[in-house]
Amino acid sequence: MDGEISGEELQEFLDEAEDGDLRIVDIRNPGSFERGHIPGSENIPANQLTDRVEELDGAERVVTVCPMGKSSVQAARLVGSYEGVDGPVESLADGLNAWDGPLEAAESTGESGDESTAPF
Repeated sequence: MDGEISGEELQEFLDEAEDGDLRIVDIRNPGSFERGHIPGSENIPANQLTDRVEELDGAERVVTVCPMGKSSVQAARLVGSYEGVDGPVESLADGLNAWDGPLEAAESTGESGDESTAPF
């Protein structure tokens, strides 16, 4: 893991990044992700990250995201230990609580079983 990144810094990277330069990995459960996530992020739940880390092969930069920025630090450490990631791996400091940018909602499939309306 290469540290933490602020919401402002992440927004700057999103504004400047070209396709494939930045991978934002939201580690929340699928139901929470569907209700609202950082645009362009992908959902790899924390309990699946070890088995799915290979999906990040060749990533130039990875930022992990969770609600409060605690679990994403652990996720960033796990991703950072994977040899297939070429660049820095960071955690979003203070998580989605500190994200001032827009959130994007996914179309619900109705299969998540998580009926809460909170975005986390």
